[in-house]
Amino acid sequence: MAVIFDVKPYSINDGPGIRITIFLKGCPLSCAWCHNPEGMSPHRQKLYAKNKCIGCSTCVENCPQQALRLTPDGIVTDANLCAVCGICAGVCPTKAIEMSGRQVTVEEIMKVIRRETVTMDHSQGGVTISGGEPMMQSEFLIDLLDACGREGIHRAVDTTGLTTAETLLEVAKRTDLFLYDLKLMDAARHKQFTGVSNERILANLRLLAASGANINIRIPLIKGVNADEANLLLSARFVASLAGEKKWVSLLPYHNIASHKYGKLGRMFDGGDMQEPVAADIDLALRVFAQHGLTAAVGG
Repeated sequence: MAVIFDVKPYSINDGPGIRITIFLKGCPLSCAWCHNPEGMSPHRQKLYAKNKCIGCSTCVENCPQQALRLTPDGIVTDANLCAVCGICAGVCPTKAIEMSGRQVTVEEIMKVIRRETVTMDHSQGGVTISGGEPMMQSEFLIDLLDACGREGIHRAVDTTGLTTAETLLEVAKRTDLFLYDLKLMDAARHKQFTGVSNERILANLRLLAASGANINIRIPLIKGVNADEANLLLSARFVASLAGEKKWVSLLPYHNIASHKYGKLGRMFDGGDMQEPVAADIDLALRVFAQHGLTAAVGG
């Protein structure tokens, strides 16, 4: 069993071809720019959109734990009483309350994947397992990769790289493509913006490259965080030094269109100095990677 928070068919940004992306819940990082904050916690969560709430009190009346109350500021949940059962979400007429996270088995996910195989086959696509960090649920991840492998389905894993070397290499035996995030090279700034050191992440990337794995480096390009020339140079030198064939680099320009999700989780989104990169920032990044013999492109 695993806890997932989304399944997206017809995905074109998570590997080659048309894919189905499975999002596993839980992540050891807490990136300031995360566009899937509902994927950080490994547990089921409740989301509340005040702008959708019509104040009908249906959720209050149906809560078996009496954990909800209607206030002038909308529905307030007593976290000490809430069992996260989801009954309130089920009865909400406007979907102001939603649940994020549900338990699934490998076979349940495979049934969903099989419905998409015709589209995937025609586009040379496949399955991408993302998150959160999918390696936090490594047993399920490995079983799902094995199941896809038995049916000849292309397998990609989107990872932060923060896991044990043993888990990484076991997953590598079953993965056709890694989408590997490279966020910041400076250890102190990496911890500042993600909550964790990048030491193991970089070591695991070297290990993965030495194993012969197929790796696409993905860099979330954020003005004010990592789009400066100093970080880009360090990133390019590091990627160029990896074993094996030169790695493809995908630049993913930052945007804050998912900031509303934080409010649904009862959290504040603090954009700080983070800004969307402008054309000059993107051109600089492309030029720096090209100077190091690397092919970089926006998106992917």
